[in-house]
Amino acid sequence: MPDQAVVHFAGRSGDHNDRAMAAAPYVAAAFAEHLGVPPFVVGHPEPALSAGWHEELEAARAGLVTLAATFDDLLGAGRTPVAAVNRCSVALATLPVVARHRPDAVVVWFDGHADLNTPATSTTDFLGGLALSGPLGLWDSGLGAGLAAERAVLAGARDIDPAERELLDAGGVTLVAPGPGFAERLATVVGGRPVFVHVDCDVLEPGTVPTDYRVPDGLTLDDLAGALAALARGEVVGLEVAELETAATEDGTRAAARRLVDAVAPLLAR
Repeated sequence: MPDQAVVHFAGRSGDHNDRAMAAAPYVAAAFAEHLGVPPFVVGHPEPALSAGWHEELEAARAGLVTLAATFDDLLGAGRTPVAAVNRCSVALATLPVVARHRPDAVVVWFDGHADLNTPATSTTDFLGGLALSGPLGLWDSGLGAGLAAERAVLAGARDIDPAERELLDAGGVTLVAPGPGFAERLATVVGGRPVFVHVDCDVLEPGTVPTDYRVPDGLTLDDLAGALAALARGEVVGLEVAELETAATEDGTRAAARRLVDAVAPLLAR
């Protein structure tokens, strides 16, 4: 059985509201309950800045460096991080560490968006839109790179900007679009290789759980669970779940977190 460690990143990571920062503790608690272990808590909540990517990155940098060190320690000890984070941009810190420790692993990026823009191509100035391109070395975040394009798989993305589409069309990063046979198509692309899985809640059909962005034609929770069950037939190097936001009530947030953790349970130790 893998030695899984729950990590809760509580700090800033490019937030333009406080709702994901407030929801992440519920995901961490659901992970901790499922695995029977207490979470490592990294950073502390601070008010959202809702600023451009550069200001957000500098405000988040200290916490992200600490998170990278936490992943480094866990992976170096042969443990498997299971992380509850607020925003996708946390991957700027985590994926370079994963790539260094496990260059054999495939990063499977479940997201309604590609997150492959760079500061030069972004039309929104949003740090989250640069989250996967940084670890791929397409721009320098100061937090590292090292993820090879052939070991990055976009799963479920459907809102893809023109510059991101050009990058995908050029080859390297693989897109597995939602639709019939999704789990089987994804498993074929991964080909039994070890996986590190990133889940942005907006990969799901809008309204499934509370999240900031709503991209139509997403996955159901059953679709997600089925795809993860297919990936779990191989080695799971780690998992991070991002972008759950608070519901109207605390009970609603707790219930959404539990539904989400139930869906990713195929990747969790029992």
